Amino acid sequence: MIDRRAFIGSLFLGALAGPGVAPAQPARKVYRIGILGLGKASRMAGPQPQAPEGGALLRGLRELGYVYGEQFVTEPRGAEGQPERYAGLAAELVRLQVDVIVAAGPTLRALMQATSTIPVVMAASSDPVGLGHVRNLGHPGGNVTGLSLESVELTGKRLELLKELIPGGTAPVAVLWDRASALYWRAAEAAARERGWRLLSLEIRDPDDLEGAFRAATAARAGGLLVSAAGLLFRQARRVTALALKSRLPAIYELRPYVEAGGLISYGTDIINIWWRAASFVDKILKGAKPADLPIEQPTKFELVINRKTAKALGLTIPQSLLLRADQVIE
Repeated sequence: MIDRRAFIGSLFLGALAGPGVAPAQPARKVYRIGILGLGKASRMAGPQPQAPEGGALLRGLRELGYVYGEQFVTEPRGAEGQPERYAGLAAELVRLQVDVIVAAGPTLRALMQATSTIPVVMAASSDPVGLGHVRNLGHPGGNVTGLSLESVELTGKRLELLKELIPGGTAPVAVLWDRASALYWRAAEAAARERGWRLLSLEIRDPDDLEGAFRAATAARAGGLLVSAAGLLFRQARRVTALALKSRLPAIYELRPYVEAGGLISYGTDIINIWWRAASFVDKILKGAKPADLPIEQPTKFELVINRKTAKALGLTIPQSLLLRADQVIE
């Protein structure tokens, strides 16, 4: 004999399992994307970050179909211009066990020391192979991939542009660089040697060294200045450009933000576009691709930006040949 209560119970459970009641759906994973930048973390935070590079990264993710708060959130950390903080901030992101980290070039060494498993997207490295960030461009081979700035390769071209701007004379060109851009200085040395030009090394170990470096350039009667875009100097862009103007030194920089901060001329990759392109690497990694198998992306377009207002303040006339080649002239 069938137990009447058991029978009624089975009918009730069967009704719950019927077509009118959908089975519970598994919760969708919300990815956590770490960001390790050079400035203030607060400017990289939230769905509409104030920092242009953060905005470019999130714009790239939106264009790929990601919705902030539904598919992903960010965990930004910023060194605020203090390289000594890179290691601690990298360790903090690793402890959070984020799914992927997008990192500014100067922070990469600290990140590689902190983790060999969390995927890292470079945004971007001045020389990924030379600095030991990846094994080679086609097959990075570790947990790091992303984009290259090709800064070192363009050093000779920047020197040529500077000489075109200030033709003639035998005055040395001063090179402002820091520990993170030692390869940049060596590339400048090699390029100058080939062309028979003299250089003056101005190595910066601390932001407090800047005034002394410009005094040394003035004392040596330098005719121009070549500035690397390493982390320490990049965060001091306004100060560097102001000192160059005060010292009456025509200067060429790697990246547009220096010229927007009052610098004379820049030639290099569009750094905001780099951060936008980094989103495509994040997308591939979140979909299962391994950084070791994702080739490093090299820039295909370089921009020449000239600040005519700064040129006037320096008493310089920009050659027409340079103006015609410029991607942007800031008036």
